[in-house]
Amino acid sequence: MVKDGWPFVLPFAALALLSFIAAFKSGRPGLWFLSFLLLFLALFFAYFFRDPERQIPSDENLILSPADGKIVAIETASEPLFLKSQAQKISIFLSPLDVHINRIPVSGKVDYFSYLPGKFLAAYKDKASTDNEQTAIGISSPNGKILFKQIAGILARRIVCRLKPGQDVHAGEKFGMIRFGSRVDIFLPEGLELKVQKGDKVTGGETIMAVAKTLTSTPEVQTPMGAKK
Repeated sequence: MVKDGWPFVLPFAALALLSFIAAFKSGRPGLWFLSFLLLFLALFFAYFFRDPERQIPSDENLILSPADGKIVAIETASEPLFLKSQAQKISIFLSPLDVHINRIPVSGKVDYFSYLPGKFLAAYKDKASTDNEQTAIGISSPNGKILFKQIAGILARRIVCRLKPGQDVHAGEKFGMIRFGSRVDIFLPEGLELKVQKGDKVTGGETIMAVAKTLTSTPEVQTPMGAKK
């Protein structure tokens, strides 16, 4: 479980314990109901803030999913903040039951960061991408510039982002989360080859979103016939 979950889990767990003790002593049905309700809430928050291990691909030409969830839109859109061009935009909706830890999609350097206050519309709506409270992070990588946004939702009113401008980052590493049901948009250069489609379920740090069409190794230099090696 991530450390962000302890302020939620510990109070409900402590209250559940005290309530169970009181229920055992008094035998009152209302206290038993309250005890199990508090225990359920403690377990729910422990589940919500879970931090499962991930097998992170190592190929630097891969762009990984920044979040767990379902792809609700793939479209061509203008990205004026960092790419300053047309881009391939992929929107991921995170339900309250998804893992809410966010991960870096590609290795590089954080060259853009902004916080934009806004509304708290339902995260699956198209307008949430532009109107809701959000952070925007731009990374310069060997395969071009990539921007991704943590977007708050109707329940998710707390964005956690531990990145800062100038920071070097690595694909798959954790950098923050959004509470409790939210959306992540990622803007990719048009030259990248997408590997996902609308409706796909994706896993943060594991699912390959796109592949850069560049060489990962130096090609062999052939020696002309008759030349000395």
